[in-house]
Amino acid sequence: MTPQAKLIFTTSLFLGTTITISSNHWITAWAGLEINTLAILPLISKSHHPRSIEAATKYFLTQATASTLVLFASMTNAWHTGQWDITQLTHPTSCLILTSAIAMKLGLVPFHFWFPEVLQGSPLATGLLLSTIMKFPPVVLLVMTSPSLNPTLLTFMAISSAALGGWMGLNQTQTRKIMAFSSISHLGWMTIIISYDPKLTLLNFYLYTMMTAAVFLILNTNNTLSLSTLMTTWAKNPTLSAMLLLTLLSLAGLPPLTGFLPKWLIIQELTKQDMAIAATVISLLSLLGLFFYLRLAYCATITLPPHTTNHMKQWHTNKPVNTSIAILTTMSTMLLPISPMISTIV
Repeated sequence: MTPQAKLIFTTSLFLGTTITISSNHWITAWAGLEINTLAILPLISKSHHPRSIEAATKYFLTQATASTLVLFASMTNAWHTGQWDITQLTHPTSCLILTSAIAMKLGLVPFHFWFPEVLQGSPLATGLLLSTIMKFPPVVLLVMTSPSLNPTLLTFMAISSAALGGWMGLNQTQTRKIMAFSSISHLGWMTIIISYDPKLTLLNFYLYTMMTAAVFLILNTNNTLSLSTLMTTWAKNPTLSAMLLLTLLSLAGLPPLTGFLPKWLIIQELTKQDMAIAATVISLLSLLGLFFYLRLAYCATITLPPHTTNHMKQWHTNKPVNTSIAILTTMSTMLLPISPMISTIV
């Protein structure tokens, strides 16, 4: 892919995101989502591998269906209320259709089937975009319409997503699929609190984006696509592997790292809302995710590569590491002490 084409697609990606998150009218929000979808497709399929083409096709069909449902929900609501404003979604049927559409765009259970397959067929850099920036517009739409949505349905989808994301990630050996199920699990945490404190959902999304970006950039620097390759990276770049360990533990939500902050605040808010049982269940389900994060961290730092490995021995490299990796990993591990200030800003 030429640099000019890559620049056009990346600019279109940010343009579509900006249009959606800054719009008040359903038609402009839908147009931004469509621009996003069309911009990311060439980035998914740029390797011209059959798996990449399959991933791009699955992504296009899923996102086109979800965008159609968004348009249908907004038209149904406008038909009954005469309002095209995003915050004026009041008709029950429209709310149900929109919840399904946003869940399909995000990859929430039960509309999660496409996401691991698409991420597995994409390059690591494109996988980072799919896991972070592409989820931002649907999350913003969900936040804007959250007062009208059904809290019981959202709680059920959230707990199901946390359960499936943790359970399905246990037996994976591909790093991209593990990160896909990690994303599904984290989306469960964001969805369960959205009816009660939407700002907390956005805080969780920002911190998740930061930690996921750090993990993807480290994996991309080491060119790590599977656990067997991950076991050989310690000899190649020990410092980066150690930072991957800390970032993965932060993504799992272990104190005193940054990832503990959103889980702590969400559990606190759920308890205030007399939802202690839901808070307990989703906390226990996050232990499943902790297992495969520890497995990744164990492969990255603690194990030596087996002598029967099919991969070539990796050696130390003097290639300079991207500055953004250092900034992201530092923020992913050290923001917990300033949590009062972060909570005040959000």
